[in-house]
Amino acid sequence: MRIFVALLLVLILFNLLSGLVYLVRDRGHGERAVKALTWRIGLSTALFLLLMAGHYLGLSRPAGL
Repeated sequence: MRIFVALLLVLILFNLLSGLVYLVRDRGHGERAVKALTWRIGLSTALFLLLMAGHYLGLSRPAGL
């Protein structure tokens, strides 16, 4: 579970940075930045749902006090 969460976080950061690069290179006229940021939103939603399902099913436990 931890490896999958870490992998999703890396993919989210990659899409965020690629969206920034496309935004700067295309000067706001291309669609590549929109596609990269759309992927980031989808991966973030998937990560949130994965964490909620993991908590509900008992696969992950909170590590707080």
